[in-house]
Amino acid sequence: MMSVCHPAQPGPWAAAAMIAAIVLSSTAGEVLTAAAMKSIGDLDEIRARRGMAGAIRAVLTCPLFFPGVGFLAVAFFALLFALNHLDLSLVAPASASLTLVTNAIAGKLFLKENVDRRRWTAAVLVCIGVYLLAH
Repeated sequence: MMSVCHPAQPGPWAAAAMIAAIVLSSTAGEVLTAAAMKSIGDLDEIRARRGMAGAIRAVLTCPLFFPGVGFLAVAFFALLFALNHLDLSLVAPASASLTLVTNAIAGKLFLKENVDRRRWTAAVLVCIGVYLLAH
C-alpha cells in the first residue's frame, strides 16, 4: 500500500506565491515561445523549401525560443514544488485557469492579438472560479 506524506500546509501568502510563480513563468514561456514561432513563419513552408533539418534549425536558431523553453522549465519545477506543499485540487485548477487569464492579457499586450469580449468574459469567470476555489 502506498503511503502519502502530508506536510504542513503553508499559509495563504505562501500558497499564492507558489501559484503566482507557476502562472508568471508559464505565461512568460508561452509568450516567448509563441513570439518565436510567429517570427519564424510557417514551418510547413520552411520544411517544404529546406527540409525537416531546415525547419528544426529555424526553430533552434530563433533567439526567443530558448528563453521561452527556459521559462516553461521554471514553470514545470515551480509546479512540482507547489504540488509538494499544496493540494493538487488547488494547484492544478488555480494555476491552469490563472495562466489562461494572464495569457489573454499578455497576448493582447505583447503579441498584439485580438482578444474579443467573449475571451475577456471567460477570463473574468475564471477569476471568480479561482476565488471560490481558494475560499
